[in-house]
Amino acid sequence: MDENDWLAERFEANRPDLRAVAYRMLGSLTEADDAVQEAWLRLSRSDTSDVNNLSAWLTTVVGRVCLDMLRSRRTRREDPLDVYVPDPVVSRADGIEPEQEALLADSVGLALLVVLDTLAPAERLAFVLHDMFAVPFDDIAAIVDRTPTAARQLASRARRRVQGSAPVPEADLSRQREVVDAFLAASRGGDFDALVAVLDPDVLLRADYGTLPLGVSKRVRGAKAVASQALLFSRFAPFAKPALVNGAAGVVTAPDGRPLAVMAFTVTDGRIVEIDILADPERLRRLDLTFLDD
Repeated sequence: MDENDWLAERFEANRPDLRAVAYRMLGSLTEADDAVQEAWLRLSRSDTSDVNNLSAWLTTVVGRVCLDMLRSRRTRREDPLDVYVPDPVVSRADGIEPEQEALLADSVGLALLVVLDTLAPAERLAFVLHDMFAVPFDDIAAIVDRTPTAARQLASRARRRVQGSAPVPEADLSRQREVVDAFLAASRGGDFDALVAVLDPDVLLRADYGTLPLGVSKRVRGAKAVASQALLFSRFAPFAKPALVNGAAGVVTAPDGRPLAVMAFTVTDGRIVEIDILADPERLRRLDLTFLDD
């Protein structure tokens, strides 16, 4: 085996973890794949003879690439939408596919990714690399061109933001499913009171329909307002197919097998505290939803 083949083999062994880093950094499956590919190109052009830990080297490279992409995204304002739901990782209700396991380690739900998307790029990088992947602050400092102390402060600020904003989901998946099923049953039956009962009083709904039609994407707060919104779309409830969305109980709404929306639910203490809906047709087409055909 020559050196290029050896490097390619080592890279492929690290690809799942690198993609997991990039997904947490970017909240986009397509951009995560682009970042990982860029890391391979940099590896193939680099002299790694003095690299003692290739996995750590690749992680920092992916971190740099993602940091550049986040900064560029902010500069160009690629995401001008008032409501933006990150790309969900959708799998069958009875289990996560093996290739998705690394992506979903540490239960990275959509609600957490939404909060991460509010962080400054350097804060996001410091938090993701240190708190989720145990990268030392010395290495993070080199990526963000700051001192290790400053890198630690970036992660600390991000941590406070996450802990204050990201709801902690119910750990029991079967309990999550019971609550989501109760929500769907109430929606199908047009039962406003039953909907309110399963929703947290301060529940937040985000619905991302993409750029068109304008004004459809929305953020709705409060049990009564969210219940009213659910009843407006109750005609689609019979087409909701159970799924795992980022490892938690969710649904894919697919009339005639055509994906219309992916819904992620965050359940805490037996009630729904967040609902994140991706209904952007263009982004839905890029998701792997082949299990719907089963």
